[in-house]
Amino acid sequence: MQNINQATADYEAWLGGCVKLHQPDLDYKHQRMASKAESFPFFRGTYYRWAQHWQHTAADVRAAPIVPSVGDLHVENFGTWRDAEGRLIWGVNDLDEADYLPYTQDLARLAASVWFVRHQLGLTIKLSDACQSLLKGYRTYLQQGGSPFVLEENHPQMRALALNADRDPAKFWAKFTNLLTDPEVELPASAKRAVLQDLPDPALKPQFRFRTQIGMGSLGKPRYVALMEWAGSWIAREAKAATPPATEWLAGSHVATVKLSEILADRSVRCADPFYRPAADWITRRLAPRCSRIDLAQVTHAREIALLLQAMGGETANMHLGDRSAAALVLADLDKRAESWLEGVAHGLAKQIEADWQAWRDSYRAV
Repeated sequence: MQNINQATADYEAWLGGCVKLHQPDLDYKHQRMASKAESFPFFRGTYYRWAQHWQHTAADVRAAPIVPSVGDLHVENFGTWRDAEGRLIWGVNDLDEADYLPYTQDLARLAASVWFVRHQLGLTIKLSDACQSLLKGYRTYLQQGGSPFVLEENHPQMRALALNADRDPAKFWAKFTNLLTDPEVELPASAKRAVLQDLPDPALKPQFRFRTQIGMGSLGKPRYVALMEWAGSWIAREAKAATPPATEWLAGSHVATVKLSEILADRSVRCADPFYRPAADWITRRLAPRCSRIDLAQVTHAREIALLLQAMGGETANMHLGDRSAAALVLADLDKRAESWLEGVAHGLAKQIEADWQAWRDSYRAV
């Protein structure tokens, strides 16, 4: 198998064949991946490497029912949005790497992400306990046919996290409108059409900016934001370049066999974000104070952590129920697995990614 430097160069060359990459963001990504203090940014930024390691995971783990999967699932791939009724919803908010995969893959990556962040954030939970919480939520939601996470009168712990002071609208817009100090840019025609299709008033004239140093896995892909004032306040939209999942890179393809992000958005068990639109060239969404991820660093008590992980397991089931017919097969497969299967797989893969992180840091310092 390639080493981490070879894999990264190969993947980025392939990605550059799909879309014109923004080199300053790639440079920033490489720097973040070499962080001495944090391994989680490396984990987030190298799903392509995870996919390589997954190919060499124990055969019995990979020989599991295939379901519509998130692919790049981790604890920071969950957030909130407003549905068509204006209700606050929580769930998976990034489907860029969606593909048909064994159900075990999403669970293993989600559990491995806990292994990384518990050291970084000082979470008081063992990996074994985290895995049990994830599996409890996953199994429960599969058995009941799934259920959207509507944070109105239910799920008080997550609602409190979603409505904390850090997500105050005044603070959000004060920070976000700083982008207006950057030079205005001209969007590609297809991106501009995608952004303009969902504005509340077709006469609005947005100000367009290039958005940099956002996220980790998608760094390098073109990303634009449209800012405008409407009815006395700011509103914003984002367009991010859509590319095939990294699993297509492994398969040697430049074209996704199916645009699964669209299928997951439409068929999974959730109250959809009416402004999230994955398409062939661009993924567009609304940006707003209540439309962003929940920061796990705010969760301090062991009981809250366990409840949040159960919810993440439940939402993973909601996504996999994009194929309702797979539920019985998945539950039967779960019943056959040893109690500690998830902990073993997640820990083994996490250690491989950690070794890659160390190798990347060594090579980055040597340059």
